[in-house]
Amino acid sequence: MSLRCVLRALAAANIASSQRDVPRLRIGNLRSASLKSKTRSILLNWGRIVFTGSSSIARWETLVDEMKPLDVINRGFGGSQYSDLNQYAKRIVIAYQPRAVVVYEGDNDLAAGSSKTPESVANDPRAFVQTIHSALPETWIYIISIKPSKSRWNEWPKMKAANRMIRHFSRTQDRVQYIDVASTMLDTQGNLRADLFVEDGLHPTQKCYALWTSIIKPVLLQRFGLEKTVGQIPTERRGFALTLKTWPSFQLGARTFAAQLPTNTLPAGWIWESAV
Repeated sequence: MSLRCVLRALAAANIASSQRDVPRLRIGNLRSASLKSKTRSILLNWGRIVFTGSSSIARWETLVDEMKPLDVINRGFGGSQYSDLNQYAKRIVIAYQPRAVVVYEGDNDLAAGSSKTPESVANDPRAFVQTIHSALPETWIYIISIKPSKSRWNEWPKMKAANRMIRHFSRTQDRVQYIDVASTMLDTQGNLRADLFVEDGLHPTQKCYALWTSIIKPVLLQRFGLEKTVGQIPTERRGFALTLKTWPSFQLGARTFAAQLPTNTLPAGWIWESAV
């Protein structure tokens, strides 16, 4: 294949990838303008702990700093439900080959007007765990409980029911752990703490995020705190599977880049052939 053909194929694949969208989601951070920006982000964040889920994760602007010395990346996307996360798990989670993934979903699934039941929502983490562990059997999965909120207080009984089933499922799985943040968001009478929500009554305040950090971080530190977390790639994931031949006329350091790019970081459906 000539260099011109390779470049044309890359451009076409990148355009096609950038045109894919997800209904009702703000996923600008899932699309990138070029192959370089996609792969650069993935390689720089290889092997970290991925936080993902709906807007309660996406809006957590202090996450990276609050989780230090743990090395984490925020891949939340607002408006998402468990089904969306399952659909995009390969792009949002698996591509980064994380040592662990921390998930927050279910809030939007059981919002007012939703046809979903606690039982159906509780089944979605099963699909997520299967997807992740099929590709990354050594990766730990931490499932954050669905939170109560002022704007969705009427739905809280259904959310509690889903939480109970998700917690039970987590206890039956290897390398899966349920993290309860909901209980601490209620006072001793079972009422919501008003200072944990912004004006919309749904999204967490910084005080709420600090509370979550105090619960989630010790759990992660207990398992990963003794490891070198910055930029570490687990030994079993350091092998590279590309079989590209050298591209003698391809400049700007692409030869080195091509030799180091793992095939399992490429978007699904991309096929690489030897350049001759």
